[in-house]
Amino acid sequence: MAEPSQIELDVVRRLIGGAHFLTVLTGAGVSAESGIPTFRGPGGLWRTFRAEDLATPEAFLRNAKLVWEWYDWRRGLIAKAEPNPGHRAIAAWERILPGFTLITQNVDGLHDRAGSRNVLKVHGDIWEMRCFECGVRKVDLRAPLPVLPPKCARCGGLMRPGVVWFGESLSEDVWMRAEQAARASDIFLVAGTSAQVYPAAGLVSLAKHAGAVIVEVNLEESGVSSIADAVLRGPAGEILPQLAPTNKRPDEAARSIRP
Repeated sequence: MAEPSQIELDVVRRLIGGAHFLTVLTGAGVSAESGIPTFRGPGGLWRTFRAEDLATPEAFLRNAKLVWEWYDWRRGLIAKAEPNPGHRAIAAWERILPGFTLITQNVDGLHDRAGSRNVLKVHGDIWEMRCFECGVRKVDLRAPLPVLPPKCARCGGLMRPGVVWFGESLSEDVWMRAEQAARASDIFLVAGTSAQVYPAAGLVSLAKHAGAVIVEVNLEESGVSSIADAVLRGPAGEILPQLAPTNKRPDEAARSIRP
């Protein structure tokens, strides 16, 4: 894997610095650098557990305790992890770029812990719980949880993890805001995702068709590499901190990577 050249880094840095609307989409690869296991990579969680046994409403109704034991184990792993330089670089962009939007497929909350304040979590948040009966929501940062499965303090029903399970729809509000950000972007940066999970991966094509310059930061080729205008191969935790914005019009920088 060839590391990106200084020229490539400089071009993307100028693109980011000159962007009116920069949108970043992150996936499991960003958090993998903090020690969070991925689902689809080597050693990923789906190699050990079947999704239909652990991440569907039917599985929860069949065996809520088993589902919660798995999520409690995941919460314990995440609680021991720390945001990496990639998370922190993204949080810094939010503070200095007024037209910035962060969309993540990750449920671990590491972006929040790195300092990001406005995160569109398309697949939910593992630290949030929702009552399966009355729908009340709460955030619980304890790991491990004292009782499994947890019960709703209001109605006594079972609390479920606040994540989007297989077969469920994404939050309409979050998805609408994500689509709006994709359409408005002049730069759309994709970091650490295989781009195999839809509809989130479709945001890249949406941004491309709306005229955005697509930048990919990833260890290997993904489902969006073929439509990316700039591809930076390597760990997000190493590359993203090197992209601290500078001032240059995005259309001027874009001419350096487009024919």
